[in-house]
Amino acid sequence: MRQTYTYYIYALLACCLLWAAPLPARKRQAPPAPDVQELRADSLMERVIFFAPMYEEAVAAYKADLYIKGRIHVKKQNFLLRFWPSIFRLRRGVREYLMETYGELNYTAPDQYDQRVTAAMGTSSEFWDMDHRLPEYFHINVYSPTLLDDKLISPLSPRADRFYRYRLDSVWGPRHDRTYRIRFTPRTKSFQLVEGYVVVSDNVWSVREMRFAGRSEWFRFNVLLRMGEVGQRDEFLTRRSDLEGYFSLLGNKIEGQYTALLDYGEITPLADSEAAPRRERSRYDLSESYVLRCDTNALVRDTATFNNLRPLPLSMHERGIYRDYYRSQDSLPRRRRRHSKSLEFMGQMGELLISDHTFNLSKMGSVRCSPLINPFLVSYSGSNGFSYRQEFRYNRLFPGDRLLRVVPKIGYNFTRKEFYWSIDTDYEYWPEKRAALHLNLGNGNRIYNSRVLDDLKAMPDSLFDFDQIHLDYFKDFYFRLRHTWEIVNGLTLDVGVSIHRRTEVERSNFEYVYPEMPPVKSLGGKAATDRPDVPTTVIPAFDPALLNRFRHSYNSFAPRIVLTWTPGQYYYMDGKRKVNLHSNYPTVSVDWERGIAGVLPNSGSYERFEVDYQHQIRLGPMRKLYYRMGWGKFTDQKDIYFVDFANLARHNLPVGWNDEIGGVFQLLDGRWYNSSREYVRGHVTYEAPFLLLPHLMKYTQYVLNERVYLNALAVPHLKPYLEAGYGIGTHVFDFGVFVSFANWKYQEVGCKFTFELFNR
Repeated sequence: MRQTYTYYIYALLACCLLWAAPLPARKRQAPPAPDVQELRADSLMERVIFFAPMYEEAVAAYKADLYIKGRIHVKKQNFLLRFWPSIFRLRRGVREYLMETYGELNYTAPDQYDQRVTAAMGTSSEFWDMDHRLPEYFHINVYSPTLLDDKLISPLSPRADRFYRYRLDSVWGPRHDRTYRIRFTPRTKSFQLVEGYVVVSDNVWSVREMRFAGRSEWFRFNVLLRMGEVGQRDEFLTRRSDLEGYFSLLGNKIEGQYTALLDYGEITPLADSEAAPRRERSRYDLSESYVLRCDTNALVRDTATFNNLRPLPLSMHERGIYRDYYRSQDSLPRRRRRHSKSLEFMGQMGELLISDHTFNLSKMGSVRCSPLINPFLVSYSGSNGFSYRQEFRYNRLFPGDRLLRVVPKIGYNFTRKEFYWSIDTDYEYWPEKRAALHLNLGNGNRIYNSRVLDDLKAMPDSLFDFDQIHLDYFKDFYFRLRHTWEIVNGLTLDVGVSIHRRTEVERSNFEYVYPEMPPVKSLGGKAATDRPDVPTTVIPAFDPALLNRFRHSYNSFAPRIVLTWTPGQYYYMDGKRKVNLHSNYPTVSVDWERGIAGVLPNSGSYERFEVDYQHQIRLGPMRKLYYRMGWGKFTDQKDIYFVDFANLARHNLPVGWNDEIGGVFQLLDGRWYNSSREYVRGHVTYEAPFLLLPHLMKYTQYVLNERVYLNALAVPHLKPYLEAGYGIGTHVFDFGVFVSFANWKYQEVGCKFTFELFNR
């Protein structure tokens, strides 16, 4: 028995040892431990992001001297470079260009800049025309939730951890005053996100330095911002900005390097601005800091003077660029050669076809025209098909900031084979009150008269079909003369007259043929066969006087009044000219037009009312909600007229991403716009990045913005018409897909496509 108990004791001890021994490693690995550096970086960035909104508004205004130096190196080029809009004129055999500017920069919170260039010198006067968006790289507030004028999501924005990963790179300084360098990388591939690092100071959690790099399809950039020191008056402001840009397009490669230095003279903290007495003028007047101006005629171009202004000395290489440029200017007359006139003419014609041109006419204004061969003026939509547009602009400025503007436009719709033209003339004679005369003439959309409405009215909704009705289309020539006047800020009165002349596309004979009609008695009581040469046959339910209502052409003469109100309208004064900006409130307009019979031959009477309400709301960084509602009705009709609403109209020529911000119907047949005397419409559009696409696939990084559309229209026979869509915007093109429903039944799926290269 003793041996048996001893055996059981040894067995129990063995089991305990086996249970306590470590288990062998399993094939399935445990999740990795969190990175200590990432955890620490996240906690540090939480503090930086917490203080960022406070530091963003810490400075209410400042005045600074701004020096900008830029150098362009053309590494590779071919003849396709001429297709690049706004490229400055390159000289044969020259690969490097240098340009410097010196001026004043005034700022008022939150995003209002006034930059005045007072001195400039360089090797190309058109240097800065290469990209008009360059100034936005020198006006960066590092604490703002977005960068580059709402194009990029900042790593310091609220809830930025959804888009970025943070990692602590290095730490230096004494324990009571640490400095941290924190790197940030995008969680997904997108052109709205950047990578780089930020250097922040302990205790105050303000930024000392920030570097971020990003790209688009054709441009890569690397920006380095150096801020003021802790405790200094420019602690929250950029003292130096360095930009490296790399352009790559159509086999052309161009490298640009830019440096901006700011020397602050006056800095007004937010606390001081709130304590200061309020100015007498309206709080919506942003004139002190919103005018962006560069008077090229007043620029200082003297080399000796600019040498005294330059805060940053030139390098030996940059001095060599200037030296080579001045030598080429001195030897230019001796190097001039004869050119073939035919080759010179062909070169000028080719440049006109593919380049954007501005012609300055001495003492007579300027004329600007877009390239004749420009694929970015072509669009496609499901209802309109392919369209092309071309426009020209003439501007002339008179004393007192009075302005004359003439804009001729031409366009062609390839699907309907229709040519469109218009001339819009504006003369602002009282710019302080935005008082102006407007003259518009051209040809409008093809339209049919109100006789068709009676035919439509007699048809059941379930049987409604345009193909069952003979539509007599009319060409439209319009002439509008109106006067606008802003009575008070945001309230505008528009009074004028609208004249239309509509003629048949195909001339009608007004013959009625009933081949299957049984014989009937004539008006004289004899059979119709007694006098076959006399058309005395009685047509049932036909009034012969009705023929007098049908004509080959129709005219209309209608006075028109439009009242538009936008509360809280921000604006600035550019000299004596009032320029409206934006408002946080909706815009409401009331439009009334009255057709008067007898003023012109064959003119009828009618009355048109329209009400429109639209509002755009910013919901956060790069997120917007837009909604629009409208109602219109024709009343008091006594003769044949044409249903031609002002707010509910079809666009036949190319329009881009921001055309009425989605307040249009993409798939609605154009004939519906003229098929009802009354309408009710509504539109809702939501725009944001990272909306539906996961941005994890290879090509989704090219998507800049996404939109969701919902459009609704209620007219007779369409109760309702619904249209839902989804669109994406890129640097190259915009694309949207839409699905429509009529009377709650599925209709069709279509798309819209427009080129947007260089327009963002």
